[in-house]
Amino acid sequence: MRPIPYCPPWAIRQGLPMTLYTALWASRSWEKTLAEPEPDYHPHIFSGAGGVPLYGLVAIPDRPKATLVGTYGITGNLENQWYLKLLGRKAVAQGFAVVLFDWRAHGKTAELSPTLTSDGLYEGEDFVHIAAIAKDLGCPAPFWFTGFSLGGQLALWGIKAGQSPPDTLRLAEADIGGGAVICPSLDSVRSLTYLTTHPFGRRLEQSITQQLKQLAWQLHTYYPEAIDRAAIERVDSIWAFDRELVIGRLGFPSVEAYYKASSPLPLLPQLTKPTLILYAADDPLFDPTLVSDLKAACTGNTAIDLMLTPHGGHVGYFSSKAGQRQAQDPDPWWAWNRILEWINYQCHSL
Repeated sequence: MRPIPYCPPWAIRQGLPMTLYTALWASRSWEKTLAEPEPDYHPHIFSGAGGVPLYGLVAIPDRPKATLVGTYGITGNLENQWYLKLLGRKAVAQGFAVVLFDWRAHGKTAELSPTLTSDGLYEGEDFVHIAAIAKDLGCPAPFWFTGFSLGGQLALWGIKAGQSPPDTLRLAEADIGGGAVICPSLDSVRSLTYLTTHPFGRRLEQSITQQLKQLAWQLHTYYPEAIDRAAIERVDSIWAFDRELVIGRLGFPSVEAYYKASSPLPLLPQLTKPTLILYAADDPLFDPTLVSDLKAACTGNTAIDLMLTPHGGHVGYFSSKAGQRQAQDPDPWWAWNRILEWINYQCHSL
């Protein structure tokens, strides 16, 4: 596949301005950048690992060639996650079936079950269960798992789980193509520690904490006996959210043990399915020392294509006009364009 360098607009070249621009401004005007219409989605309730119900949206174009299964980051829902909707439009227009889903404790999935998050330990299996059910709905193999930020972490666990699907599912190992992720969370302990040592990071961490508390209060409204009010009130950080509400249910003695178990960096050498990782060296949310560790983890694993770029920010990758012309892209969404180009190449190579 041809190498395509990422060329950001000069004014937002650095990681923090790119991240803020994408989150605060591009999020308002993204629909104007696309010619592709909103797909004809149909809602479906999937059964994930352990029978946990998961709300999803399914779009199947005429004669689909493969299927993308994707979700979003640490907070949000299918109604407001515009960056994931952007992928859905582009993918369906290119002939892919698409399944987008609210992961555990998020969006409409939270209305269906009090099950809390596990940062990939069970969500990875959820991807595989969704693929099996989507296959019965008419979505064709191969299935490609995708996500960004924490959703990228979940998708990496999904790729690992897809290497050995449960015998109880009508899904062969060959039905899972692999996956592609943007700016995945790789090591929660190091990145949370890094994030909270900087003024911007501390403000962002507190903003995410408030969104997580809202998520928890929503779950409490639906399931007051399953979600403890006092525990929610004690939450004052992302770390505290997992300490008060998550680790006890999963059987971990500490948040650090939970983060070490769920972080996908040690998982990368074990991946055998084709995997694309887009990662920006100037991502302001993650510990910059992870860049060298990411390269080391991918070295020698021919299943992984690592696109490590100097710039891009956190789930930004908004391309300049010159960059769009150079890449022959129809819009400024460099990362999704590379992912779809890569998956198309992989499908043709199978």
